[in-house]
Amino acid sequence: MKRYALRVLSLTVALGLWQALTSLNIDLWLRFSQFPTVTDVARTFAVRVSGPDYWTDLTDSLTRILTGFLLAAVLGVATGVLVARSRLAEDLLGPVLEVIRPIPAIALVPVAILLFPSNEQGIVFITCTAAFFPVLVSTRHAVRALTPVWEEAVRTMGGGRWRILGQVVLPGALPGVFGGLSVGIGVSWICVISAEMISGQYGVGYRTWQDYTVVDYPGVFVGMVTIGVLGWLTSTAVELLGRRLTRWLPRTAYVPGARPPRADRSVTPAPAATAPGGTRSEEARDEHLV
Repeated sequence: MKRYALRVLSLTVALGLWQALTSLNIDLWLRFSQFPTVTDVARTFAVRVSGPDYWTDLTDSLTRILTGFLLAAVLGVATGVLVARSRLAEDLLGPVLEVIRPIPAIALVPVAILLFPSNEQGIVFITCTAAFFPVLVSTRHAVRALTPVWEEAVRTMGGGRWRILGQVVLPGALPGVFGGLSVGIGVSWICVISAEMISGQYGVGYRTWQDYTVVDYPGVFVGMVTIGVLGWLTSTAVELLGRRLTRWLPRTAYVPGARPPRADRSVTPAPAATAPGGTRSEEARDEHLV
């Protein structure tokens, strides 16, 4: 409860500082007198929420981001595993991917306009491209970082290539994969909003740009707040899903600045838990391995 209270307090202080600087027309070096106040943004937000256009823009942006991100997740994980596990695939795909990777996804807007018959497909393509490379790179590094002992153990017990892939490679690479997915969803939001500003007809980015062209600054801030909240919610959803699928990982509570407690040598370590048949339980074995 203390952590949640601190988070709410930090957000309240930030909003209060914004309101004070804008309502008092503070102009020191930054011109806060040009900014709308928090009350102006809240008033405009209430008007937008009560109309149908806001929800149409929200639905369109979410549809584009989810479609592009899911495609990038599937293609990025598959390509990352393939490049990490196959020298032939690395030689064939690696140079092409490394040449395309530094190109910003938003720079592909002309390519999307020329390549796809509709703006909707082009925006999904840009979103997918933006998320594809973070997922690819994280997956590739996660697969290459796996210890060979696990794979050798499965081969010793008669496991084939697909069993190694399904029971060793993919589960072992999950932490790195979700790290790439967390980065990819954030980059996807940046690029989908930019693509909507350039070539979209509906969406949060399109509406934000339209508000800017008509000098409706409270509306611009409504779009910015909406983008921030949507990005935070989707990133949190990816992180929670990653924690759910990697519950087998050992986790420790992190306290900044705290020192680990000293081991008391006078205390005799407790015996390992045993199963009814006299063998160590599965939890004790896992703890010993960790």
